[in-house]
Amino acid sequence: MDTLDALILGIVQGLAEYLPVSSSGHLAIFREILGVDLGGAQSLQFDVALHVATVLSTIVVLWKEFWPLCRSFFTFRRDDGFWYVCKILVSCIPIGIVGVFFKDTIEMIFGEGIGLVGYCLLGTAALLAFSYFTRTRPGQTGERPLIGGKPRDITFVDAFVIGCAQAVAVLPGLSRSGSTIATGIIIGDKREQIAKFSFLMVIIPILGEAVLDARKIFAVDAIDIAAGAPETAVSFTALITGFIASFAVGCVACKWMLELVRKGKLVWFALYCLIVGLVCLAKFYGLF
Repeated sequence: MDTLDALILGIVQGLAEYLPVSSSGHLAIFREILGVDLGGAQSLQFDVALHVATVLSTIVVLWKEFWPLCRSFFTFRRDDGFWYVCKILVSCIPIGIVGVFFKDTIEMIFGEGIGLVGYCLLGTAALLAFSYFTRTRPGQTGERPLIGGKPRDITFVDAFVIGCAQAVAVLPGLSRSGSTIATGIIIGDKREQIAKFSFLMVIIPILGEAVLDARKIFAVDAIDIAAGAPETAVSFTALITGFIASFAVGCVACKWMLELVRKGKLVWFALYCLIVGLVCLAKFYGLF
């Protein structure tokens, strides 16, 4: 991987982590386009750097919300901030179970082929479209859902349901942000709350996954060294380039997505995912 490849992949990660189009799916697509095929440990190393960069961009953009939440939780104030963090922890239960016990099995069964990405992007498109058409447009009749009552604050049950959506989105092509935000909108949560909750709830799983992946990196490196495999590690320059690009673009994309959710314009991403998903399937079945 050269520096230009790292720059492009960093930009893709920064955009796709927040926009409801699947970062894992788009990384798989652009790796195929660029012809980037790293070894197991090197791919993990680069992915960890990109994901940590987007976590940092979330913290920077939502710092005014993030710091008071940390202060309330770690000082046990039992205020709204404390219970909000408790809801985030509840939302992490499903992805924690999947990540610790089933992630390797899921990756072994499904892989990251362009065909799977295509099907999952179609699933993302369907979910985004469904969330759009089950709610009235913002500003009309008090933004009352077509099903259910008035939009409400996020409850503990809502947090767990949204967390289940995040757990399912481990498949490449199923957008994590798209799945969690669309699920929150469908079950009746307020738009302005669900986007921030979606971005904050991913901090713990990504950092946890980074720790698990770091262990895999050391394990795979040890196996490669024992087997006398050639050194193919990502250069420090490429790693830093990807990290900076992912962080900078992530800051912009996070702010943009918060505004898009508030205005209720996710349906356009449903159309995008539909088109890209069909293109991926056409490529997979050799139609071009």
